[in-house]
Amino acid sequence: MTPQSKTTSTQLPSMINWELAAKTAATLAPAGPALKGSEISAAVENLRLMADTSVPHVHEISRLEAAKDLRDSEVLVVDRASWAKANTQSFEVMMDPILRALAAKSSGSSPGTPGALSATVTGAQLGGLLAFMSSKVLGQYDPFAALSPTRSAAQQASGGRLLLVAPNIITVERELKVDPSDFRLWVCLHEQTHRVQFAAAPWLRHHMLSEIEKLGSLLVGDSDKLGERLLESAKSLGTKKTPKEGGPGGVLDLLQDPEQKAALSHLTAVMSLLEGHANVVMDGVDQRIVPTVRTIRQRFNGRGKDRGIIEKFIRNLIGLDAKMRQYSDGAKFVRDVVAVAGMDGFNNVWTQAENLPTEPEIHNARLWIERMGL
Repeated sequence: MTPQSKTTSTQLPSMINWELAAKTAATLAPAGPALKGSEISAAVENLRLMADTSVPHVHEISRLEAAKDLRDSEVLVVDRASWAKANTQSFEVMMDPILRALAAKSSGSSPGTPGALSATVTGAQLGGLLAFMSSKVLGQYDPFAALSPTRSAAQQASGGRLLLVAPNIITVERELKVDPSDFRLWVCLHEQTHRVQFAAAPWLRHHMLSEIEKLGSLLVGDSDKLGERLLESAKSLGTKKTPKEGGPGGVLDLLQDPEQKAALSHLTAVMSLLEGHANVVMDGVDQRIVPTVRTIRQRFNGRGKDRGIIEKFIRNLIGLDAKMRQYSDGAKFVRDVVAVAGMDGFNNVWTQAENLPTEPEIHNARLWIERMGL
């Protein structure tokens, strides 16, 4: 997203009160577990240590040179209120392309469209939903928040930020009765991998925003349905309900032509790649790195995993929750490529957008291997 497009967006009618969303999110976020001041300080210090400790292991497993120096982004240990408030900035950046397209269209047509959308997707609703989700997220790498119009030009030129939600990590490690330092390192391995992905491919965040904008632009012909879908996507963040396999869902209901389907397919493949690769790296650790890793995996998998807030929003928006195999398909793609071409061969995927796998390639790694000449 270019600075010019941001300027244009501020000239269009605002459809969501982002300031209200941030205030609501911070106000309604539930308090974490009761901890003494010394316990909080110790946990924050340990989480920062585990975040730093995880980086060399990510480098060793992923073989990505970007893992050697991650100064392009920041690591923040936050509480629930701070996480919820921070994510309003990410949502603003992600939703801006679609809302801009809708606002531009409605400004020259029906004057009721912007009001209808803003009456549906309000800042208070979004803030409340983020506050609810703030108790469920352990960590998150956010590549988009730096592009928020509330950030300075220098900040927008930087990378993303890694958020570690201390109250939630402490709550889960206590529920699972696992070693705190081991569990925190294990969580950091996954999130730091996402950080390394975007550091290794600095073009990736703009590419993803461009693809979201492309899909949104293709769908503005049916503004009412798209507006409804934005609301449903936000509402569903707080539920565990998913569409039935093969059933209608999200933007899939609006797809009309091959161009729309191609844009959706590309986003599906990229998100499968990112999550699959992070899972492969996290699963690459052994007892030498995390002594109690077997116990952690067993108990955590039994508890169930919550998807990241950004991924869940996009998945719900475009109907990908009807495809529950995304994590496993992405991980299988990475493992299949590594088995043939090694990790260095796989890392060609981060070189340029043209090297990203297509959705058919995600399901058949041999196609990507042959296209890359590996």
